[in-house]
Amino acid sequence: MKVIKGIDISTLLASFCLAAGFLVLSACTQPDSARQPAAPVRFALAQMPLNLDPRYATDASSERINRLIYQGLVDFDATSNPVPALATWRVVSPMEYHFTLKQPFARFHDRKPLTAYDVKASYDSISMLKDSPQAAEYSNISSIQVVNASRLLFQLKQPDIHFPSKLILGILPKEYIEKNHDFAHHPIGSGPFSFERWQNKLVLKRVRDGQQVVFTEVKDPTVRVLKLLRGETDLLQGDLPPELVRYLQAKPEVTVATSPGANFSYLGLNMQDPVLKQHKIRLALAHAVDRPSIIEKVMVKGTRPAGAILPPEHYANAGIVLDDYGYNPELARKLLVEAGVQLPLRLVYKTSTDPQRVRLATILQAQMAKAGIALEIRSLDWGTFFEEVKKGNFQLFGLTWVGIKTPEIYAKAFGSQQFPPYGFNRGRYADSKLDELLSAEDWPAAIKRIHEQLPYIPLWYEGQFAAFNKNISGYAPKSDGNWDDLATIKSSATISNHAH
Repeated sequence: MKVIKGIDISTLLASFCLAAGFLVLSACTQPDSARQPAAPVRFALAQMPLNLDPRYATDASSERINRLIYQGLVDFDATSNPVPALATWRVVSPMEYHFTLKQPFARFHDRKPLTAYDVKASYDSISMLKDSPQAAEYSNISSIQVVNASRLLFQLKQPDIHFPSKLILGILPKEYIEKNHDFAHHPIGSGPFSFERWQNKLVLKRVRDGQQVVFTEVKDPTVRVLKLLRGETDLLQGDLPPELVRYLQAKPEVTVATSPGANFSYLGLNMQDPVLKQHKIRLALAHAVDRPSIIEKVMVKGTRPAGAILPPEHYANAGIVLDDYGYNPELARKLLVEAGVQLPLRLVYKTSTDPQRVRLATILQAQMAKAGIALEIRSLDWGTFFEEVKKGNFQLFGLTWVGIKTPEIYAKAFGSQQFPPYGFNRGRYADSKLDELLSAEDWPAAIKRIHEQLPYIPLWYEGQFAAFNKNISGYAPKSDGNWDDLATIKSSATISNHAH
């Protein structure tokens, strides 16, 4: 036996006992003598994303996922003003903007640095993708000059003092753009999450610690709730009727967090339809919907009536007062008769097969019947429904604008040069007076004109909520419904190596 100089025997024995006790405790709490990895966070969605290429994605799920995978040059603060994300900028003139990438360079998920060359390649590629819905957004770019790896210069065709707020496109790696990589199904970005795989489930991995998030589609809201209560999923957000939200709020094993909404829900109208072209008929439709009743009985807490795409607190709405189209079925009938309609007016309303959306359609059908409108409901799977909307194959449809921050949305949604696939004017609305206001960026006047002409029937800003198991912390719903808190979410559950 060796003698260890300078150590009292009692100290040695105490240390030995302490170490032995620690090993026993570790054996009890960690059977495999190693720290167990955090279990994946399981997120149940009403609808899976359709396209993970930010140059094409327009549906809500795709845009929310893409915010996790990619980063843009610019983002927005709580008041919807642009702030630096990947880059800062300097205004040389309304037609010339210098951007400087922050140091150290962000890195793509293949560990290569994101440079000015990637930024140029990303925006240049849109001009070559004639079917990209983003093409019109960036058509004012005359040229992009790379000064060096960290600096680049945007030259515009026409002055645009709001240009930085448009540079929110997720940046793609130049190397993969040149290879015609399939970003839609195998995205590569520089955001907080990297893409793992996508078969039936979409799996992302958090870059900083390897935490996985697994997205699955569970269309039926009741099944989503049951999966949460049975521990088969960890997190739900949105797309539940209020009675199911209240049901979850009564369950001690579940946390329900809510926030006021800012996402604009509306009835879209086909302005090429010979009936819906008539303003009196659109006005009748606006008076045929009892929004307060629907909000009270069918929508979640935090939902509020809407008058325009951007909520009242947005800077573009300063000083604007919009008339409320109150529920008045008698007035609606009168307007229809004045328009020469033989009652009932028969219209077809298209929506997705999501049960909450079908439920809303059924309520609209009942309300409109009192106004002399016979509404036929056609519910389609999400992909088919969205394609029908983009192609203009509808009379009426219901959708929600998600995550909108800038007033340029009015030009994209209502400008006469913004028909799909070049923009988002899905109702094919054309109004020369509105075009003039949009071109002048007279947002208050444009908002009033849209509200008067009713190319959309405004409904509400949908309240936001998230429901999650007690093992989840660090997550809260945002007013625009984004999933950004997945970058900081914590799961106390661990993967077990033993059968249950």
